[in-house]
Amino acid sequence: MPFTDRRDAGRRLAARLDRWRGSDAVVLGLPRGGVPVASEVARALGAPLDVVLVRKLGLPFQPELALGAIGEGGLRVVDPDLVRRFGISAAELAAVEAAERSELDRRAARFRSGRAPVPLAGRTAIVVDDGVATGASARVAVAAARAAGARRVVVAVPVGARQVVTALRADADDVVCLECPAAFIAVGQWYEDFTQTPDEEVARLLAGEPGDPDAATGDEEVTVFAGAVPLGGRLTVPECAAGIVVFAHGSGSGRYSPRARSAAEPLHRAGIATLLVDLLTPSEETDRARVFAVELLASRLVEVTRWVRARTGPPVGYFGTGTGAAAALLAATDYRVEVAAVVARGGRPDLAAKRLGWVRTPTMLIAGARDAAALELYRRAHSRLPGEAHLAVVPGATHLFEEPGTLDQAARLARDWFRRYLTPVTIEGG
Repeated sequence: MPFTDRRDAGRRLAARLDRWRGSDAVVLGLPRGGVPVASEVARALGAPLDVVLVRKLGLPFQPELALGAIGEGGLRVVDPDLVRRFGISAAELAAVEAAERSELDRRAARFRSGRAPVPLAGRTAIVVDDGVATGASARVAVAAARAAGARRVVVAVPVGARQVVTALRADADDVVCLECPAAFIAVGQWYEDFTQTPDEEVARLLAGEPGDPDAATGDEEVTVFAGAVPLGGRLTVPECAAGIVVFAHGSGSGRYSPRARSAAEPLHRAGIATLLVDLLTPSEETDRARVFAVELLASRLVEVTRWVRARTGPPVGYFGTGTGAAAALLAATDYRVEVAAVVARGGRPDLAAKRLGWVRTPTMLIAGARDAAALELYRRAHSRLPGEAHLAVVPGATHLFEEPGTLDQAARLARDWFRRYLTPVTIEGG
């Protein structure tokens, strides 16, 4: 993957936009993910930062597929071929647009906090996003900038579908794209960390406050020793955190995994700290026997929990995925730790079968409705849990929750469970 995160992408993109340094340019970020990228560009160019507000018009039955987009001032771009292909009626399209206009107005008030938009008349507008897949939002953003009086409009993105980037050249005066891969599937595949950008970060960046989420949340790399084995982790502590969730990963889903970060981000916004820790060393992850040694993983999770308790104080929750789900269930029964809540998503709860009857910790099991094998395992595990337990089934999801929206739905379920059982306490960043 070419980009570590959006800030890294912004810094690298800014280097390609150096010719506009010191000019009359205004940098316009597309919320939400485009704003951290745009913030780095604006800082490097010494240019003012603003947002260009657009909203995708998704299919009523598949919102991730864009029919078009809308922008401020009544702007709208719709793909008539898609409307005809899917048989979308005028009433259906109007209903989608009404909902998106409401959200657009909410974001305008939230992001600008009463500030007037930066004037664009006679200036160069540099429209920045974290990537382009269909180009619908970018086209509306270009139209919005021209309607506001921009003399010249540039679209700048770290990555984009090759044919879309080519097509955008008909709308914008210039298009700058660092990566135009032939095998393009989604923007997120080109980032190691594609965690969703919260509204709070967008508002903070536009207000001119530091855009480093690490500083805002106490984000740091840590090393936790399980015996003599060093385990790498990423500790994130929001202000006034209400407990901490330790992520127990299966193989291939370490602390830098975008999937893990996307599950952690809603917890941060809910005021819950997280520790994303790798229970296996890089060399151990290649050993399949180690990957399925859930007793080993559980024992290391216990050591990690004791470190967390000593550093941050209770309460602690577990979020387990893959073989880490079984490890979390096993560790919750260990007398040396006190665990307030467990969430297991996907994975193999059957690997903890011999101790399921000992789990008294409130436990949520999350399975995909289309993952028949895992769903059956989770139903059996649920029936054996003697304490408070809930089985949540995410519609349309398969084993890895790769279907649009399913991973986010699972993250929200986990957030609500932890918010219910982690009693608010103040966690010192010490």
